[in-house]
Amino acid sequence: MTQRLSARFDQCRTERRAALVTFVTAGDPDHTTSLSIVKALPDAGADIIELGMPFTDPMADGPAIQASGLRALKSGETLVKTLALVREFRQQDRTTPIILMGYYNPIYIHGVERFLEEAKTSGVDGLIVVDLPPEEDEELCQPALKAGLAFVRLATPTTDDKRLPKVLGNTSGFVYYVSITGITGAATPDFGAVAAAVSRIKRHTPLPVAVGFGVKTPEHAAAIAEAADAVVIGSSLVEAVRTSLDAQGHATPGTVGAVVNLVRALAQGVASVRKAA
Repeated sequence: MTQRLSARFDQCRTERRAALVTFVTAGDPDHTTSLSIVKALPDAGADIIELGMPFTDPMADGPAIQASGLRALKSGETLVKTLALVREFRQQDRTTPIILMGYYNPIYIHGVERFLEEAKTSGVDGLIVVDLPPEEDEELCQPALKAGLAFVRLATPTTDDKRLPKVLGNTSGFVYYVSITGITGAATPDFGAVAAAVSRIKRHTPLPVAVGFGVKTPEHAAAIAEAADAVVIGSSLVEAVRTSLDAQGHATPGTVGAVVNLVRALAQGVASVRKAA
């Protein structure tokens, strides 16, 4: 686990609460507004930022995140610009962890060695690459770990006890438990089943367990925070961006505030649950 990630989880444990992980797409609805959103997230209550790398074929994402990626690509966002966004963010914030989330194709085209070097120097703390299974760890996971970046792996409701050790083998930073089967933002989680799944994963690893997919409201966030070490919010944040845009799909004076206000409410939901000392 990178120093920033471990420090942030230690801080949340000291404060007896779950961490709030916020997902937004880099470059949505444009690079400048996206940077303003990302810069505002920590003060609004985000503990860890997941930054989506826009891609033309985001197979694991639901309609809301797919649409945000298309908006970003249309506005000219690229992997190079996304790394630049992280560098710009780091000029004001040296402590909030940033995880890049996306798909392998843009990284492969950019060049793995070049990407990892630039990600590290930009201030990235870790990666979530949803279309690389553990069987392909030599492609990116192992080089990322060697470069000092966390490699966060997804576990799902269909990841059984036989498969789980393989999934967790080279995982670092935290484990991301997908609370529903299917795409992002598709349904509301079964909170009892989530608690049982988190307990099962914790029997296999000392890493923190973050839970996402389908978490939309402060009430959902509080329910997930009962069991998880971190709560991940994504689709509802990119929807807050979308609903704030003008008729041409451009940012308005209310765009940044729409995301910030929702994150504040979600952070309050997470903080309302006090963990055992």
